[in-house]
Amino acid sequence: MQTIRIDDPQDERVSAFLDIRERDLVGRQGRFVAEGKVVLDVLTATRRFEVESVLVLENRLAGVRPIVERLPQSVPVYVVSAEVMDRIAGFHMHRGILAIGRRGELPGAAELVATLPREALVAVLVGISNHDNVGSIFRNAAAFGADAVLLDRTSCDPLYRKAIRVSVGAALKVPFALFDDAAGLADMLDTRGFTQFALSPRGKTDIRDARCDGPLALYLGTEGEGLPQALLERLQTARIAMAPGFDSLNVAAASAIALHAFARKAQQAGEG
Repeated sequence: MQTIRIDDPQDERVSAFLDIRERDLVGRQGRFVAEGKVVLDVLTATRRFEVESVLVLENRLAGVRPIVERLPQSVPVYVVSAEVMDRIAGFHMHRGILAIGRRGELPGAAELVATLPREALVAVLVGISNHDNVGSIFRNAAAFGADAVLLDRTSCDPLYRKAIRVSVGAALKVPFALFDDAAGLADMLDTRGFTQFALSPRGKTDIRDARCDGPLALYLGTEGEGLPQALLERLQTARIAMAPGFDSLNVAAASAIALHAFARKAQQAGEG
């Protein structure tokens, strides 16, 4: 582990960490920020993404040493005081652990789907632009064994710092890909034998009664507007039964219920 002491917030070696919140908005040219010990643990354990450098508070170094020792010797670990950390980040960093990762080339949706197992469970996100919701959906996807998440380009970036943090690192673990057109994606999944359900409060089938054989794609839409009408008309629709007079759940909560339901169905089918 190559530890380097940094005492000047303007040191060029830590320039990638400067003014984190502002750069969240303008982008990082192929990089992303991972924040916190748990997220760093996932990033270094899965090795899906290359780590460029790590910035850590001096009093947190001992606690993360087993994690950063997984990294190649060429990856610098910059050690700073609390004052310097806050001046670099542009706000108080109570977690005290940051890493810069490289995105690399992400696969296209068709390319990723071609690598999935025969009984794959896939979450499809359409128009979900809230970072907390995307992060939570990735966390649920990891918890219930989804094999991939597919996102349209109007959904927010899973590698946005807050989305990674809310996902507790799951966005670095669950494979994902982007697609341009939901209708085109549905066509592609059809050709690969996927059962496709669109989740909607007005869905025709109670999710507890939904049946599927083989791979499954579960479509989730933005809160309020939901999925596009054309997509609802094309796909089978499913709903989560609720108390009378209430028909709306946060999309992240809905994803947890639906992914759990379909994960159990897949497990029961395998046991049968």
